[in-house]
Amino acid sequence: MKRIVFFLLTISLLFACAKKEEKKEAYLAKVGDSVITQADFEREIKSLPEFVQKMFEGSSGREKFLDELVKKELLYKEALKKGLDKDPEYLKKVEDFKKITLVGLLLQREIEAKVKVSDQEIKDYYEKNKEKFAPVAQIRVSHILVKTEKEAKQILERLRKGENFAQIAKKSSIDTISAKNGGDLGFLSRGQMDPEFEAAAIKLKIGEISEPMRTKSGYHIIKVTDKKYGPVVELERVKNLISQNLMAEKQKDVFDSYIEGLKKTYKVEINKEALTKLAPLEEEKGMTQGQPEQKEGPKETPKQETKETPEKKK
Repeated sequence: MKRIVFFLLTISLLFACAKKEEKKEAYLAKVGDSVITQADFEREIKSLPEFVQKMFEGSSGREKFLDELVKKELLYKEALKKGLDKDPEYLKKVEDFKKITLVGLLLQREIEAKVKVSDQEIKDYYEKNKEKFAPVAQIRVSHILVKTEKEAKQILERLRKGENFAQIAKKSSIDTISAKNGGDLGFLSRGQMDPEFEAAAIKLKIGEISEPMRTKSGYHIIKVTDKKYGPVVELERVKNLISQNLMAEKQKDVFDSYIEGLKKTYKVEINKEALTKLAPLEEEKGMTQGQPEQKEGPKETPKQETKETPEKKK
């Protein structure tokens, strides 16, 4: 009886092994002595972007993708046959790929894997920086409008030396309506201003003065004097954004520290003399060679604006 049981057990094991072998050898296509398996097919198609994967949906799509894999295998075998795997250019690219892959793996393990951002850190950042998550509804701005960039730069220099913005606006701004009020345009809602003007104003903090910026009306120097904010966005809506920003900051700090440590392990020397002798890039050549010296001339006229400028709104 024991022999019969042992025999049946042996047969079962052999049958199971045979099944495994059969499954192992299953293939979707053969190309010479190589096979393309279902696992190969799935791995290759999953490596594609989702929108590309959709191109190979359905039975006809799967057949089309398998045909692409067959073509790739055919070309690969022909490249090997021609000895291109020994080509110096190919070997250099392989080395470059190995280097960048190893660097990526090192950064992943030594930087990314070691940097974490906790929910408490996200909450603390949110509470301390709520104004960053409240959209600007209205901005109170003053400006000085002049005709040329040269005038604007001269005025900016005077402002940096401490001269009063409102006094200069009254005497120098060609926007005569706002000039009477020291350049004050009052509160303006988003969408009321010239797009370039609005973009510059939003970036400024209260009390800050902009660099000269151009619209179809001329050159403006903008000063933000107040801002009105909308309701603060809920934490849950900006949680991922805060996490990403904090993660990036932490990773940069860890990376910088890690690099400084490596510099102590591996001696680094920069040959500045050789560096200065490097051939210029093609872009640099185009900027410095074969071009006549350009004199200061009138600026290119910008595209026609569709919205009124701030001074017209006023």
